[in-house]
Amino acid sequence: MNSELFVSTAPKTATFQMRINPEIKSAAEDVFSRCGLTLTDAINIFIQQSLNIKGMPLIVTQNSREAIKEQAIAMLLGELKKGEDSVTQDSDYISEADILKEFNVKI
Repeated sequence: MNSELFVSTAPKTATFQMRINPEIKSAAEDVFSRCGLTLTDAINIFIQQSLNIKGMPLIVTQNSREAIKEQAIAMLLGELKKGEDSVTQDSDYISEADILKEFNVKI
């Protein structure tokens, strides 16, 4: 296939059929119509993005939403810990007591 060929401007002479649950199709059409797209437009965009990156334009995972959330929280907590460790180990660390004293704050 010519790498300069774009889905949006390529001649559309082939057909593509698929089976899909009618409720899912309707829900997808509603989502895409809010973006000003038809289901065909959305599929063409997906195909073009796949061609652009020579792969899937999204992450395919078997993880549940909860598992992904737990992974994200674990990563965030790890980064927070790194930040805390860098503050307590760096020479420019100023303790809370020193800050309060410097600004003459009494608690």
